[in-house]
Amino acid sequence: MTTLTKLRDSAAECTRCDLYQRATQTVFGEGKAGAPIALIGEQPGDQEDKQGHPFVGPAGRLLDRALAEAGIDRADVYVTNAVKHFKWTERGKRRIHQRPAAGEIRACGHWLEAELDAVQPRLAVLLGAVAGQAVFGSRFRVGDHEGTTEEASLGSWRGMVVATIHPSAVLRGPDAEARDQAYAGLVEDLTLARQTLAGAGGTR
Repeated sequence: MTTLTKLRDSAAECTRCDLYQRATQTVFGEGKAGAPIALIGEQPGDQEDKQGHPFVGPAGRLLDRALAEAGIDRADVYVTNAVKHFKWTERGKRRIHQRPAAGEIRACGHWLEAELDAVQPRLAVLLGAVAGQAVFGSRFRVGDHEGTTEEASLGSWRGMVVATIHPSAVLRGPDAEARDQAYAGLVEDLTLARQTLAGAGGTR
């Protein structure tokens, strides 16, 4: 089994798709091997691309708050993204993220498989459609899976999964009420993940 340190070093030189050409750097996962939960996001955002760490921007801060409310310590989870390079388009002076294409998700699947093999989490939380497609394929839709626990596999990894929205979806809510509802759903799904891990799983 390849260590996470070796995987991170190898991923830093990745040219499996064209996204590396415009990204600042590879943003690899962080955490320890043996972590019981893996949080899988979609792709790095602007701040993650600049800092080189996953979930350190506004969505990451919201995720930290949701994890705390769900009773999950972020220090005890492995945090990564399905795609390791920031895909973006310019809008004025801002870099706005673009959705990774299916081929880009597949190309980066090599790294996600290797991470899960090295970490061997008992449960993975899929944050958003891209994360779900990386595990279940291109037909995955969050709404069809949200609120349930399922068995899944990727490469040599086998475990349970809980699918939920990406934290950035909460931030994009059209008004305060919509954002509050989306956030409550995120916390509920993360709570389901914790309960599943404790042996009290099921559907909400």
